[in-house]
Amino acid sequence: MRRAAAFAFVLGCALLSMGAQRPDGLDDVVEVRHWSYPDYTRVVVETTGPASIQTSVRHLPADPKAHRPERLYVDLGGVWVGRRFLSGIPLGDGLLQGVRLGQNTLQTTRLVLDLEHYERHRLFTLKHPDRVVVDVYGRRDRSQSSLPELDLAPGERSARTVVIDAGHGGRDPGAIGVGGTREKHVTLKIAEALGRKLEVRGFEVLFTRRDDRTISLEERTAIAEAARADLFISIHANASPRRSTHGIETYYLDKDHQRHSLTVAARENGIRRDQVDDLQRTLSQFRVAEISGYSERLASLVQEEIVGGLPSKYTVNDLGVKKGPFYVLFLSDTPAILVETGFLTNRTEAKRLRDDSYLDALAGGIASGLSRYREATSTVAQRDAS
Repeated sequence: MRRAAAFAFVLGCALLSMGAQRPDGLDDVVEVRHWSYPDYTRVVVETTGPASIQTSVRHLPADPKAHRPERLYVDLGGVWVGRRFLSGIPLGDGLLQGVRLGQNTLQTTRLVLDLEHYERHRLFTLKHPDRVVVDVYGRRDRSQSSLPELDLAPGERSARTVVIDAGHGGRDPGAIGVGGTREKHVTLKIAEALGRKLEVRGFEVLFTRRDDRTISLEERTAIAEAARADLFISIHANASPRRSTHGIETYYLDKDHQRHSLTVAARENGIRRDQVDDLQRTLSQFRVAEISGYSERLASLVQEEIVGGLPSKYTVNDLGVKKGPFYVLFLSDTPAILVETGFLTNRTEAKRLRDDSYLDALAGGIASGLSRYREATSTVAQRDAS
């Protein structure tokens, strides 16, 4: 198998060197992106169309005689890369030496990850835009012992580390509501207030962004994955063509969905409503059910504390807890929720979402919900340990 794989790769490169013509109908590699964190690296290959994953990721041990490192490779059918990445993309981050792409055959591009340290990996594809994502996990310093808590189920771990995701940002304003209020500004203010309140409560807090910048969905969840976060909270503000629609709702990830959630998911995912089915198929590849129960409990507590904790002068429409397919929730293996803090298209709620004191009250409700979840999981952990 190793010799055949190497021979095919060399043969493809030889065909290119002899001036072989590109076949019609192939898609191109647009860009290769990567993010490196302790114990985790994510590689994303964006293409102009959907790549056909012809085989599962293959793992090859190091071959000292041939001076080849340990590596992973996968073939992307229907993709043309030519000679663009033959020299490779050096990483040297302790997990990956580098990334290479080559024309394995005239119809297939091969993605090769040269490894330094390796424990496991996962691969999935995303659409709009089309990309292939490979996550590689391992301990860069093998002298370090792994943390026992990382092997526990999400509900059995102490909820200490929280990643707060302020939705949208930079070139992506999110919803634009009454008075020109932009979702990206509202979410950032709530995220900052929430972070301060959680730190007072003893949580370790990380942010996906702390300023007005563009950040991809892959990078948002790579931060959570790399931090081994216990909880992931994505903050958003809603929109509706009906200006009378108002209220607060909280979502958790599930392969199933409710009809209303498809519209919200499409907007927050940045895709058309009829394209959400693609995400449904992607979700079916993962064991979402293992974590959705913890996420549902978290969503319920947060929703309850937001609605019940706001000052009495605010009349709040409790839209409840819903489940749905959100990109930003499934790219990390941790309990995760998405909070829609109100409708910017509703005149009353848009005014509230421009009021710093109201945003602070919203953040307080979310923080109280997270604290209740931490208390609940700590009680379970103590009971199981006794």
